[in-house]
Amino acid sequence: MSSPVEFLELLAREAAAVEFEGPLVAARAAGLPPDRLAELEQAKSVALRVRALLERRRRRETELSGLYDTVSDLAGLRDLDDVLRAIVHRARNLLGADVAYMTLNDDERGDTYMRVTDGSVSARFQRLRLPMGAGLGGLVAQSGAPYVTANYGEDARFHHTGEIDAGVGEEGLVAILGVPLRLGSTSIGVLYAANRSARPFVREEVALLVSLAAHAAVAIDTARLLTETRSALAELSAANTTIRAHSSSVERAAAAHDRMTALVLRGGGVEDVAAAVTEVLGGALLALDAEGRLLARVGEIDEPDRADIVEAVAASRTEGRSVRRSPLWYAAVVAGAENLGALVLRPDDELVDADQRILERAALVTALLLLFRRTVAEAEGRVRGELLDDLIARPLRDTDALRSRARRLGVDLDAPHVLVAVGDDAIAATGSARQRVLSWATTYASARGGLAAARDGRVVLMLPGLDAGGSARAVARDLSRVTGRPVTAGASGPSNGPAALAGTFHEADRCLTALGALGRAGQGASTAELGFVGLLLGTVGDRGETDVTQFLSATVGPVVDYDARRGTALVKTLEAYFGVGGSLARAAEQLHVHVNTVTQRLERVGQLLGADWQRPERALEVQLALRLHRLRAPAG
Repeated sequence: MSSPVEFLELLAREAAAVEFEGPLVAARAAGLPPDRLAELEQAKSVALRVRALLERRRRRETELSGLYDTVSDLAGLRDLDDVLRAIVHRARNLLGADVAYMTLNDDERGDTYMRVTDGSVSARFQRLRLPMGAGLGGLVAQSGAPYVTANYGEDARFHHTGEIDAGVGEEGLVAILGVPLRLGSTSIGVLYAANRSARPFVREEVALLVSLAAHAAVAIDTARLLTETRSALAELSAANTTIRAHSSSVERAAAAHDRMTALVLRGGGVEDVAAAVTEVLGGALLALDAEGRLLARVGEIDEPDRADIVEAVAASRTEGRSVRRSPLWYAAVVAGAENLGALVLRPDDELVDADQRILERAALVTALLLLFRRTVAEAEGRVRGELLDDLIARPLRDTDALRSRARRLGVDLDAPHVLVAVGDDAIAATGSARQRVLSWATTYASARGGLAAARDGRVVLMLPGLDAGGSARAVARDLSRVTGRPVTAGASGPSNGPAALAGTFHEADRCLTALGALGRAGQGASTAELGFVGLLLGTVGDRGETDVTQFLSATVGPVVDYDARRGTALVKTLEAYFGVGGSLARAAEQLHVHVNTVTQRLERVGQLLGADWQRPERALEVQLALRLHRLRAPAG
C-alpha cells in the first residue's frame, strides 16, 4: 500500500525523478480515495523539491571542489602560459563546454585578442581580434559585465562584424558565455565557455565561471608579477655580474697602477712595464720608440707595418686614448707634444674600459721612463763629454784626477783607445739635428765603454780597441743610417795612456780633413790607411780638395785620361815601375808581361808627360800624384 514513506526511500537511494511517479501510479491502481491521492501528490512534490535541492548542493559541492582544485593548481604554476592554459582547460571541464577560450586586452591597440583556447579546431578563430564593443567578447571587455547567449548568430544584442562572425561560424559555436577577468576595477580580459549547439547557460554556471575568472585574474597577475620579478632578478643578476666585473677591472687597474708605480720607484725599465702589462691583461706586447724601433717585446707578436703604426699612433694622440686596429691595440707614448713611441698590445680577450686605462697608464709610465732615461743619458753624456774634452785639451792637467773620473764612468784610460772624428757633413744646420748626432754618439760610445763629446764643431768618439780604420768605417756607416745622409769619419790610434789622447785626436782630425781633400766624403778611414799623404793633406785647409784635383791634373792627368780613353794600363805600369825601384825586368814580372811591353808603355808615358818625367824632382811629384790618385778611389 502506497504511503509518503516510499518517497523518503526514493530520496535515500537517490532515485531518478521519473521513479517518484511510481507510488502515485500504484495508489490509483489500488483505487485509493481522492484525499489519499492528494496527500500522496503533495508528498511527491515535497520529495522532488528536496531531491532538486540535494542535486543543486551536490553540484555546488562539485563546483566548489573544482574551484578549490583550480586554485590549488594555479598556485603551483609559475609560467604565465601554463597558468592561462590551465585556467581555460579547467573552465571547459567544470562547465562541460565544447570549447573554452580567453582573450586579453591590448591597451596599446585598444582591442582584445585571442590568447589561448581549449577544444578549438579553427585557426581563423584562434587568431581573432575583437574591437572593444564588438561581438559578445568585445562587449564584455568594454563593459566589464558577464554576457550569455543561447544562440550567438541570431542574438541581435551584439554588434556583429564579418571577421568575428566568420571565425565563430568556422569554429561552429552557437551558445557562448563570457565573463570578465577583473583586477579590482580594471578588466584585463574575458574568459569564455561555448557550445556548438544551443544551450541556455543557467545562473549557477554564470556564477561558477565568474568565480573561476576571479581566481584566474589573480593567478594571471601573480604569474605576471612573478615573470616581472624574475626578469628584474635576471637584470639585477646581470647588473651584479657587470658590477663584479667592473669591480674586478678596477681592482686590476689599481693593482697594475701600484705595480707600475713601484717599477718607476725602484728604477725599472720599459721591459719591466711591458711584462707587467701582459701579466695583468694577458696577450703579447711591443714597446716601440718614436722611429718605430723595438724597445721591448713580451710574448709572440709580429711588428706591424710602419704605415699602420704611424696611422694608429696619430689616432691615439688625437683621441687622447688607446685605439683598436683589430686585433691590436695602440697607445701613443707622448710627453706634451713630443712623440716618444707606442705600446702595441695583442690581448687574449676583449678589453673593457678599465683594461684600456691600464694600457694607457702603461704608456704614460713608459713616457716617464723614456724621459728619465733621456735625462740620465744627457747628464751622463755631459759628464762623459766634459771628461773627453779635458782629455784632448792641451796642456793636459792632473792625469791622476782624470783617471779617477774615468774609473767612475767605467772607462780605463790606460787601455788602448782609438779616436774617431765625425765631419761637419753629419751635422745639419738645426740645433736639434746636432743634438741628435751628439746623443747618438754618446749612446754609441757608452755602450762600448768609451766617451763622446762635441768639439770645434765636430763630434769626437773615444772607443776602446786597436782597429782605428774599422771603428771609423763603423761609425760612418751607423751614423749615416741615423742621419739619412753620408757621414765622413777620420780615425787615429790606438793611443796608450791619457797623455797620448790629445795627439791622437789631432791626427784623427787631420785624417778627416785629408778624406775631404781626397774627395772621399761619406767614408771612414784612419791615418795609418792614408799614410804620409794623409798627413800632408791634413794640413792643406779649406781648399785642399781643389788643390789636390789641380795637382793631379797637372802631374798625371794626361796618363789617367789616356787610360780612360784607350783602356790601357799606363797608370798601373807606372805604379809597378816605381814600386820596384825603376827595374824594368821586375816590373814586367809583377805585371806578368814582357819587358818590351813595359818599355813601350813607359815610352808612351814619356810622350804624354814629357821627356823629363824621370828626373828626380819630377819623379817624386809623379809618385805622389799616383798615390793621391789611388787614395781618391780606394778599393772596396
